[in-house]
This record gives sequence, C-alpha cells and structure tokens, in this order.
Amino acid sequence: MMEELIVGLDIGTSKICAVVGEVRPDGMVDIIGMGSHPSIGLRKGMVINIQNTVNSIKEAIEEAETMAGCEISSVYAGIAGGHIKGFNSHGVIALKNREVTKVDIERVIDAARAVAIPMDREMIHALPQEFIVDDQAGISDPAGMSGVRLEVKIHIVTGAVTSAQNIIKCANRAGLDVYDIILESLASSEATLTDEESNLGVALIDFGGGTTDLAIFSQGSIKHTSVLTLGGDNLTNDIAIGARTPFKEAEKIKIKYGCGLISLIGKDETIEVPSVGGRKPRTISRQLLGEILEPRVEEIFSLIHQEMIRSGYDGLVTSGVVVTGGSSLLPGVPEIVEQVFNMPARVGYPDNIGGLKEIVNSPMYATAVGLVLYGARSKQREKKFRIRDTNIFNRIVSRMRRWFTEGE
Repeated sequence: MMEELIVGLDIGTSKICAVVGEVRPDGMVDIIGMGSHPSIGLRKGMVINIQNTVNSIKEAIEEAETMAGCEISSVYAGIAGGHIKGFNSHGVIALKNREVTKVDIERVIDAARAVAIPMDREMIHALPQEFIVDDQAGISDPAGMSGVRLEVKIHIVTGAVTSAQNIIKCANRAGLDVYDIILESLASSEATLTDEESNLGVALIDFGGGTTDLAIFSQGSIKHTSVLTLGGDNLTNDIAIGARTPFKEAEKIKIKYGCGLISLIGKDETIEVPSVGGRKPRTISRQLLGEILEPRVEEIFSLIHQEMIRSGYDGLVTSGVVVTGGSSLLPGVPEIVEQVFNMPARVGYPDNIGGLKEIVNSPMYATAVGLVLYGARSKQREKKFRIRDTNIFNRIVSRMRRWFTEGE
C-alpha cells in the first residue's frame, strides 16, 4: 500500500519552503523531502511581484522533488500579512431529534459562520472552539449527545481576497494546484505546540521575516489570532542604517553576529562591517550591534504583548509563550520575551514528525512542517466523517469558483 504524500508550501517574506511528508497507516507523518529558496517578490507576507514569486516557488519545489524522489502537483499553502483579521462568532440551533448528529454539527457551524463580511474579504477558517448542549459547555465533539438546543463558539479568520488570489495564481503558474490555504500561525502551532500547552493556555508567536503572528490557544482550541507587520527584515534594515552597510551584508551580519540582548555580548567583541559605495570595511563593537537590535526586538514583542492584553485572553495564557519562525533563532529572543511577557518562554522547533526530521529541525521550517501536519489531519477528518468538511475548512475549489465567476 502506497502512503499518501502531502506537501506544505510556506510562501514567506524571507524564503519559500516546500516540505514533503508521507502519511503512514498509523497516521504519523514522515518527512521525506524539503526544498528552500530565497523569496524574491514578497513584502510583509504579501505578493508584490508575481513572476519573481513564481520563479522562487519553482526552485523550492524542484529541490523538494529531487530530495523526495516524487513529482509534486498539489500543495497546502500558507497565508500571512497585515490583512489577516480574526474574530469570534456564536451559533445556535434547535435539535430536531433530541440527539446531536453530524448534520446538526454542520448546521450550527453554518449558523455561526453567517456573519457579514465585506466583499473584498474572504473567510479562510471557521474553527470550532467549543460546543454547548443545552447548558453543558466545554464539549469538543457533541455527536450522539441528547438535548434540545445546540450552540457553538467558533473563531473566524478572514483575509483579503486579492492576497489569497495572488498566492493561488503564483502556485498555479508554478504548475501546482492549491488544495487549501491555511493561516501560517495556525500551521506553526501544529508543528510546535504540545497538547498540554494548548490545553493549559499558550501564546504562539511566529517571528518571521516580514510579519510577526500571534495565536492564543486555551482548552485545546484557538481563541485569538492577529498579525503584526514587523519582523526580522526590520532588524536587518536597522543594521543597514545604523552600521551604514548594504542590506544583503546587514542580513549576513545579523545571522552571524546578531544578538537581541546586550547583556549576552562580551564587551571586547568586534566585527568587520562592509561599507557602502566601495569604501573600506570598518570595525565596530559587537555591543553597538546589540544596541541597534535590542530596542527593535523589545518593541516588536511589546506590541504583541499589548495585542494579547487587548484581546482579553491574556489571563488564559498560563503555560507561557512559544516563539518560532526564522527570526526566533536570534540569540536573546527567549530572554526578551520572558522579560516583556513576565512568563516562561521557549523556542518552538518542529515536532510530532518522523523520517528525515533533522533536515527540518529549525524554527524557520515550523510553518512548512505544520502545513503538512495540518493537511494530514484535515484529510483524516474528511475520511472519517464523509460530510461537507468544506464548511469547516474552506476548500480552495469552491473559493476559486466564487472568486473567478460573477466578477468577485
């Protein structure tokens, strides 16, 4: 029996990454291939140049195909950017037969999804948080329970139609079908969070190149999502300006010598910095680099902390903060997060996988691995229920039909 292949495509601001996973009969996912290519054509998580993005996707896919020894035709793609908005909704129905059926679950989720959304926005996810049968709350699966009234609380994630269209267009031009679009912070949570953390309450921060995403989980379900359009590229830009060096050189300096906390840097450490316009390289103190980076890192996490407080769910985050994404590799990040949030923090590495896990053993691959895990889980759910799962996890086929017909 041939195992099922699932491909996650993380179209990020800094890099485009494709991860190939094989679903074993026991449901475990083995990583069998990975391809990565610098991202040219995106800014702050959004496509700004179609052709450059298509070329980067092709490079990443070819590399993944070579390593996995297979041909890739469809992918689960990630979406991020400042246009992403999340909010909670509530639905109620009366039970006809006094017993909750799969059709009733579908009906109540449809009722909760029936909210007014502007024409230029599209619903990406409608994620059930909890079901309530009569007055009994906190139910994750009410099927088979008796009652006269069924309620559901869901978290709805919406994004700009044009942004989602551009992601699909780029993938299609690279010869790929997009099976579904998934919020990147939700995908990252699949790869990095433990069940204990998501049940106790945890804040996941995906510290990427162009954006920093926040997702709050409690009692095993998602409570809040938001996207901040600041990330690792802002750190690189600060180095380029502060040290008067080209952007590409600033990126290399950040990766090799960068540190987000001045107290972790030795006083006598120095680094050589290339100058602009053919001038001679200069030697600067590594502490100066820390003085450039620390305020910006602190600012980004302070804004995320303010967003967490504003959401009203800060009291639910009892297990601490998990930081993932490529920029979380910067030394000093967990310490700054602990200072700003006043709670434990750790860096989230991809987990819950087998196979060639060492090739994706970095926070920068958390989203791509999470897309594979998300795809595997949603396919298992479809096989199990055989109902219109598209109502819960908006499948791309129906979206494209709406977008490209009737002028929408």
